[in-house]
Amino acid sequence: MSRHVTRMTIDDAGHYTAEERAAIIASYPAHERKARAKGIPVLGSGRVFPIDEDDITTPAFAIPDHWVQIGGLDFGWDHPTAASRLAWDKDADCIYVTHSYGLREQTPVIHAATLKGWGPWLPWAWPHDGLQHDKGSGDALAGQYRTQGLKMLPEHATFEDGGVGVEAGIAEMLERMQTGRWKVFDHLEDWLSEFRMYHRKDGLIVKLNDDRISSSRYAMMMKRSAIRKPSAVSADNPWRRKAGAGGGSTWMAG
Repeated sequence: MSRHVTRMTIDDAGHYTAEERAAIIASYPAHERKARAKGIPVLGSGRVFPIDEDDITTPAFAIPDHWVQIGGLDFGWDHPTAASRLAWDKDADCIYVTHSYGLREQTPVIHAATLKGWGPWLPWAWPHDGLQHDKGSGDALAGQYRTQGLKMLPEHATFEDGGVGVEAGIAEMLERMQTGRWKVFDHLEDWLSEFRMYHRKDGLIVKLNDDRISSSRYAMMMKRSAIRKPSAVSADNPWRRKAGAGGGSTWMAG
């Protein structure tokens, strides 16, 4: 790559005291504060997600055992192959982006080696272009990841009605953001960087630097296939430890 963009905020200006920074921010017009203090571009009505970043970010936390999880892949080469891991709190119908990944010009072997670390049990949603055949091996992309040990879903990502529309997925993501049902762990700067820059031109979504967002959209579309993380005791082991009366324990089959 011949260029790189580094984003700095007013908080990185160490020669200002906290009080001075607060005074400087307060002096900006309200609609310019994000851009001038945080380096977040103002794209106006062109933004796909016209949402305040603070409304969707949350500090990372341990995912409760009863929540279900799923991964999403977006295939790439000259643009990054990207992945996201989602956790879904069904009770609140709230989706959390908990992991994000992106790397360009690498093979499925390399990507899978990293993504298997998110859990070999994790199901993976993938786009319909995963059915395209790689000219080198003749294998479908999805099949290559499956061979490398990722638990790829049997079919490409669709909504429950069979639809695959990008705008439908964007609309659901935006509605969730607006209603507090889409959250992103605040350390996922790569995902948030795409969120800030994702915009439209002449009404159409600009398909640049949207790889992580796309991977999370595929995972959201297939949230019906999300599963709970297996317990420490293997589900394949017929012997389960169960608390007995009086705080003791017994061993039970089944």
